[in-house]
Amino acid sequence: MNIPGHPAFSRRALLRTTLGAAATAVLPASWAQGLPKFGSSPVPLGVIDVAGNLALTQKVFDAYGAANKERVSRFTFTRSPAPELAGKIRAMQAANRVELHMVLTGLDGIAAGIEQGVWQDLSPYYAQIGNPADLYDGGAAAIQKQAGGNGMLIAYSPQGPILEFAPSRVAKPPKTLDDLLAWTKANPNKFFHARPANSGPGRTFVMALPYMLGDKDPLDPVKGWDKTWAYLKELNKNVEYYPSGTTPTMRELAQGSRDLIISTMGWDIYPRVQGIVPKDTAVTAFDKPVFVADGQFVAIPKGLPEDRLAAALDVLKFMLQPTQQAMVYADGYLYPGPARKGITLSQAPAESQKVLNEFGRLSYYEPLLASTPVKAPLEPKPLIAMFRAWDEQIGGQKVKT
Repeated sequence: MNIPGHPAFSRRALLRTTLGAAATAVLPASWAQGLPKFGSSPVPLGVIDVAGNLALTQKVFDAYGAANKERVSRFTFTRSPAPELAGKIRAMQAANRVELHMVLTGLDGIAAGIEQGVWQDLSPYYAQIGNPADLYDGGAAAIQKQAGGNGMLIAYSPQGPILEFAPSRVAKPPKTLDDLLAWTKANPNKFFHARPANSGPGRTFVMALPYMLGDKDPLDPVKGWDKTWAYLKELNKNVEYYPSGTTPTMRELAQGSRDLIISTMGWDIYPRVQGIVPKDTAVTAFDKPVFVADGQFVAIPKGLPEDRLAAALDVLKFMLQPTQQAMVYADGYLYPGPARKGITLSQAPAESQKVLNEFGRLSYYEPLLASTPVKAPLEPKPLIAMFRAWDEQIGGQKVKT
């Protein structure tokens, strides 16, 4: 994997991380007094999931609740589309009524929250919840640096993109980007992907294109993606519409409305486990593929009462422990899944091992991961710029909820 040295990680981001680590080193004596304190009674915590993360972590929250009844009385879970998240939290903060205490989100939600300034800086609490330098390596460490102190990575995947298809309807799947364009012209409205701003496979595909097409600057979607935008405009001519999220792409593939979709390893595995997509649905990677990594975070909004902040930080610390990280393999939703270094499938619960051995295509994905270069996703500001450009230039008028 070549992420750690990738130029996507700017000197500014590295400086932020270094300064945060330095602050951790010089302030430990004062932290015992500065850390938020638990209340005299357990508190409820509101958790919002905009990334499908509960498919990985629901059992982790259940385990925390069972073991820490004196700290958290209950968890209340809600779900929301990622594009609505930052505005919703900002409105709560403006009203001084923050009822969401933990946010489960991808880098898209982190980026939007950074833009609107809604996230609690977690770097002063690294001594309590875990220092990123000790927790992560490789691609996971790289993605955590992009988020800075605005969230903590709890799940990670080299991701994709891959093509997922119905083998009974696609006898010869595309193997190159030219093949894909030709296939969509020959089979109009039988291919699509979801809106990148609310879909891991959608944004992974778009972010991989500048590498695969040889664009001038894969890190600059505004000035460096001439080939990518031209390709997407041609592809768009053969796409009927774009769903607002990934799940409808799976359902339409299963129902026969579409024959070929953009997917990722996790989105291949999990819907087949759940029976949303037939087990015999097939996948293929592009020839000479480039993967773009993805991760999911816990972020904490600014403005929490002290007792809620103390409880949220304690839950986050729990989620990053090895036993809980091994549970993140779950049913393969973000395969492999664990963000913390050193966690292997052999440490996962027996149920997860059974599921992944049956549905995980391990004999295909493991060699593919070993041979495929993995790039970092765009940093937050370019990522937001890419979302806007895609909405304006490509599919914004075709998005359906």
